[in-house]
Amino acid sequence: MSGIGTNQPTNYHNTARSAAARSKAVHTVIYFFLAVWGIVVLFPFYWMILTSFKSYGEYNSEYIPKFFTTSPTFQNYISAFTEVPLVRYLTNTLIFTLATTAIMMVVITLAAFAFARLQFKGKNTLFTLFLSLMMIPNELVIITNFTTITNLNMRNTFLGLILPSVTSVFYIYLLKENFAQVPDALYYAAKVDGTSDLKYLFKVLIPICRPTLITIGILKIIECWNSYVWPRLITDDENYYLVSNGIQEIRENGFGRENIPAMMAAVVIISIPLVALFLIFRDKIMAGVSRGGTKG
Repeated sequence: MSGIGTNQPTNYHNTARSAAARSKAVHTVIYFFLAVWGIVVLFPFYWMILTSFKSYGEYNSEYIPKFFTTSPTFQNYISAFTEVPLVRYLTNTLIFTLATTAIMMVVITLAAFAFARLQFKGKNTLFTLFLSLMMIPNELVIITNFTTITNLNMRNTFLGLILPSVTSVFYIYLLKENFAQVPDALYYAAKVDGTSDLKYLFKVLIPICRPTLITIGILKIIECWNSYVWPRLITDDENYYLVSNGIQEIRENGFGRENIPAMMAAVVIISIPLVALFLIFRDKIMAGVSRGGTKG
């Protein structure tokens, strides 16, 4: 009996050490594959930045691509600002992005509040029909929008670029679900105190749901900055080009197809605002997404 009692702690410690060893091995394998995947994902960005610091002659003299450069140059970045209208494209994109995002935030906030808190006849049916719009292919919507904007003579205008993008069914749904998580008692208490619906929206709901609103705003900014099909379709005047279709113009009629280092410098410049935006607000993005998917 004493021998059995003596072996029990030893067996327990052996089992614990074995479990810890297996857990460490599993974590090692996971981190290894994550590291490999991280390298695969980040390598194109490294190659883009590396190429942007190579001179035209150095790049074209490499029969075998090199993963480093011994004579980096900033000339490609200088050329991106002086030899092509990149500043104009960036300014147009900034105007389009900020205006579209600001208008959309107002539209979806009011719509989400109406569906979440206001009571009116046919609300559920209307919301169901509203959600069904998400099933329509984007190609069909683009055709309809193009016909409408053309008939209104809004091609090659900022208004024509902005109007089709000032609402989003998905963002309304996401924000409506977020508003619905706020306890009804707050709304009823506010109404008893004589608070108007708009005051309740701005004083209670928006502060509580700020992480989700920030997340939606950032995602919309990224969407607008990367928008390509609609700007390419609705503008053929270089004065209204965004960076998405402006970079194609730079490649064809600016630097030329052969000057890859200068093109990479332009792409790096275009990418910096989005990367900086994500790095600054990454915590709020994660908080907004997790809140949008949590009940209670």
